[in-house]
Amino acid sequence: MTQEKLQEMQLLEQGLHNVMAQKQAFQMELSETQTALSEIRDSGEEVYKIVGQLMIKSEKSKVEEDMKNKEKLLEIRLKSLEKQESTITDKLESIRSELMKDVDKKKGK
Repeated sequence: MTQEKLQEMQLLEQGLHNVMAQKQAFQMELSETQTALSEIRDSGEEVYKIVGQLMIKSEKSKVEEDMKNKEKLLEIRLKSLEKQESTITDKLESIRSELMKDVDKKKGK
């Protein structure tokens, strides 16, 4: 039983690591998006958008709308990852607690 808990704990820790890496990537992308939005708002009417390896002149309102939608999507993804992180952390704490009880029982014998 203890071996199974240890294996489950290792899998959860790997999952937590993956979620945290994804979360960090989305946080960076969100930060870049927010910076771009700020720059768009501060710019004149002439804005450019990178498409592949080209920089194309674009309509400011359209680019700003696209960036706002991207920002909302990233915020939703981050909230989802934060929920996953919390769930995994709670499960890990529960398993650690069970393992400590098992260890204490064995020491008491």
